Amino acid sequence: MKLVAQALPANLRRSPLAVLGFLVLFVVAAYKAAGFVIADDMTGLAFVGMAFVVCAIVIAILNDWRKGLYFFLAWLLFEDLARKYLGNNMVIYFAKDFLLLVVYISFLTAYRRKEITGFRPPFLMPLLLFFYYVPLLFVGYALINSEAELRRFFFVNLTLAVIISGLGIAQAILGHTFLNPPTLADDIRELSTLYRVAPISGLTFYRPTSVFVSTGRFGNFLLVTWLMVFGFAGYLLLRHKRGRTFAFVVLSLTAAALVLGSSRGVVMWGGGSALVGSLAFVWGAPWRQREVVRVLRTLQRAFAGVVVGIALLFFLFPEALLSRVAFYSETLSPSSSASELQNRTWDYPVRNFLGAFGYERWPYGYGIGTTSLGTQYVARFFHTKPPVIGVESGFGTLVVEMGIGGLLLWLLMSFAIILSAWRVVKKLKGTPWFPIGFMIFWYAGVLLIPITYAGMQPYEDFVPNAYLWLLLGVLFRLPTLAVSAQFAAAPPGAQFQQPFQQSWTR
Repeated sequence: MKLVAQALPANLRRSPLAVLGFLVLFVVAAYKAAGFVIADDMTGLAFVGMAFVVCAIVIAILNDWRKGLYFFLAWLLFEDLARKYLGNNMVIYFAKDFLLLVVYISFLTAYRRKEITGFRPPFLMPLLLFFYYVPLLFVGYALINSEAELRRFFFVNLTLAVIISGLGIAQAILGHTFLNPPTLADDIRELSTLYRVAPISGLTFYRPTSVFVSTGRFGNFLLVTWLMVFGFAGYLLLRHKRGRTFAFVVLSLTAAALVLGSSRGVVMWGGGSALVGSLAFVWGAPWRQREVVRVLRTLQRAFAGVVVGIALLFFLFPEALLSRVAFYSETLSPSSSASELQNRTWDYPVRNFLGAFGYERWPYGYGIGTTSLGTQYVARFFHTKPPVIGVESGFGTLVVEMGIGGLLLWLLMSFAIILSAWRVVKKLKGTPWFPIGFMIFWYAGVLLIPITYAGMQPYEDFVPNAYLWLLLGVLFRLPTLAVSAQFAAAPPGAQFQQPFQQSWTR
């Protein structure tokens, strides 16, 4: 009883009912575990073990919401791996939402104790028109209260990226038998065992999923990682020496995983984002301090890191690399007889968008979520069929679900977020925080408009969605870090000629 009480947060130790509840839960879990051991049911025992882990994480989150956020991110990224080996159980699927709820409770408790800084986003009203992961915006803002926390946030995420990208590379080389159980649940079997064939050369290769249940989610994660590490590497070169080598190793590893991931869209968005980011870094460099040379050096090292990563793949696993290169060149080159560039970038998305207006209820829609990801689970649970099949276009999906008004509200929200983010980025111009700020702004713009136009799945995917709101909170906190750095470096009584505006804080 005493050990249980000591494990609880301080604010719950004073409640005998809370202590008794945790004690009862411990006894029940121990009884269930013993039963599974006797019955030789390893799957059931795994669930009990996970329940213990979740309880421990809940206690840790209630004690410290910052640690809770990192627990949530780790669970978010590795949840699919457990689903693959435990029959795609929906309890695991919704566990992340429960953990996030605990984070919110702990965060609000700290807020009521006035331990964190409040935040009112400039796009609050359009935002309220639409969502569960949106509060991560406030969590991200409160999390980054110093440069040390900023670096910690990115280093934790980059460490997770190294593990997931490395496993994805290994799986792309070894095939679907690696990191997948012998028997997969029916719902995810095809998602985890996809192979592609280059149309001209006939080369076959596996589309890796890494720790996720689908190659699409792995690709979405790689794109988020690529943008984060690209911006963070620029910040480190301008601000800190420590961690630069690690950042460029992650950059090289992510580039190799992007190529082996076999997703043309992710590869094109990754390459295009690197080009835009490079030009933006030069534009936003602190020219007065003559730091533009260091920015150019950053870009040079980034390019060298990508080349090294691809070169290692070529020398160590030439077949794995060349089969993907053949697929990209045969399907994306305008001169190829099997090119799909025109169709995939224009014809197909436009055709799908216009197809939404073929439904009779396009003016007002069939209801939110009727064509969203996960409808197959809802339909199976309630023994019903979805009212419509829907279209692949994300903007078309908005029309089918919410009518033309839903699409207009989405555009209003998206442009309000993008414009607000751009105002912050302009304030960061000429500072070491600009690379991070610009890449977050770019990620928000790309995800909300062109990627969503092509398909709603990336936005509905919990990985890019959670990182969108979390990173936006980080973005709006960056100017306060810059101001703190200016005050720390300035002599007493010095006045800043161009102070940062902080109208969004309170």
